[in-house]
Amino acid sequence: MTHRTVAAVLAALLLGGVPASASPEPPDFTTAEAGNPFVDGWYADPDVEVYGDRYWVFPTSSRPYDEQTYLDAFSSTDLVHWTKHPNVLTTADVSWARRAVWAPAPVQRNGKYYLYFGANDIQSDSELGGIGVAVADRPEGPYRDAIGKPLVDRFVNGAQPIDQDVFIDTDGQAYMYYGGWGHANVVKLNADMTSLGRFDDGSTYKEITPANFTEGSQMFKRDGKYYFMWSEDGWTGPNYAVAYAIADSPTGPFTKIGRVLGQDGAVARGSGHNSVLNVPGTDIWYIVYHRRPLSLSGANDRQIAYDRMTFHADGTIQPVTMRVKDNFEDGNAIGWRTHGGTWTARDGRYETGSSSGGKSLLDTNFADFTQDVDVTPRSSRGDSGVVFRVTRAGTGTDAYRGYYAGITGNGRVVLGKADNSWTQLASAPVAVRPNVAHRLRVEAAGPSIKVYVGDLTAPRISVTDTSFSSGANGVRVFGTAAGFDDFVVAHR
Repeated sequence: MTHRTVAAVLAALLLGGVPASASPEPPDFTTAEAGNPFVDGWYADPDVEVYGDRYWVFPTSSRPYDEQTYLDAFSSTDLVHWTKHPNVLTTADVSWARRAVWAPAPVQRNGKYYLYFGANDIQSDSELGGIGVAVADRPEGPYRDAIGKPLVDRFVNGAQPIDQDVFIDTDGQAYMYYGGWGHANVVKLNADMTSLGRFDDGSTYKEITPANFTEGSQMFKRDGKYYFMWSEDGWTGPNYAVAYAIADSPTGPFTKIGRVLGQDGAVARGSGHNSVLNVPGTDIWYIVYHRRPLSLSGANDRQIAYDRMTFHADGTIQPVTMRVKDNFEDGNAIGWRTHGGTWTARDGRYETGSSSGGKSLLDTNFADFTQDVDVTPRSSRGDSGVVFRVTRAGTGTDAYRGYYAGITGNGRVVLGKADNSWTQLASAPVAVRPNVAHRLRVEAAGPSIKVYVGDLTAPRISVTDTSFSSGANGVRVFGTAAGFDDFVVAHR
């Protein structure tokens, strides 16, 4: 796509002798700093574009096939605050599409916005369906069927006509990469973006299937090299992953280099079907993909996320880490599950009123980790802090199995464990002031647990305990209101 290959040029204008305001800093993050998933709802197969000063994400609505009759979109100027644009395309606007509307691929050309999509999940050439193209005057639509029939309506080289990606090279030639059932093709798109061109040898379709290809084609260009990405293994299974190849030509050959995004049993499963975002004018890259929460197993329990993608000096891609962060700057707490108390994200913090052990957890399963958070107690009573290695969470003071480390209103840091009753393991004096943020850190490695407050070079508490080996991470209060910010969990 054009934004992956051509840097945007922003001109500052001086009007009436008054300097124009400075351009905003480009989003330079390690992950979705305000938390993954970065939008609410069940979505999959995201593709991205940059239109003007906005980043656009077009995903599949992750529902049963017969209910996949529409596409939503999301836009943002900063990759933090997202606006939902519902029903940018529906089957009511495509006469031949009735179900399984999948994997939208957006692109801009000729002053129009195009959206390529799969529909009907055809299983043979005798069925109506395949890859369609819709067009609109605005990124948010409404999109209308551009040609009144599928652009690709049959199996060629064994490739099911699904999961398309559109890429415009620096010479202006547009290509569409697509395929399922273990086969991938590339075709040229004519300048009208609604008809197929021919290659120099007169052919329309070229097979480019790399080793272990399943679906989810994606193409981008960096430093003159063509990167072809795809997903491997079944999308409902535990081994779904993203692999890639690099070539000197947009048509390959594409020889697999390796996997770049896989599973993380502490963070999420089913990670795959990605797109790639290059922040215009920079070498900042993100991989945008879907994944499945650890505690859910439904085929359509998928959410969209993004993480930083970096390159080695030779141009190969470093393995992507699915990071766990939340600074609550987006004003929501997507992905958090509460057990008691009243919780809300506001003013860049996660706030809760006083309760008898109210807690909020992410769907994680870390064993050895470092967990950090800023804790702001709202009174000189009670205590507030973090829970970790938690299982069987419920509502109640000690209704969980796991550990808790917190700071108290009377100036101590405490560490203990709960299993429907509380056992204190250690405590130490520490300066605590209400309405002041205190950085709290827990390091856990096997039986070793260390707790830091403020000074992250020397632990205030260091103990060994073998009661709980892994589980969820989160925050908790007892007898005080508190605010939490800059929550981070990372493998050790």
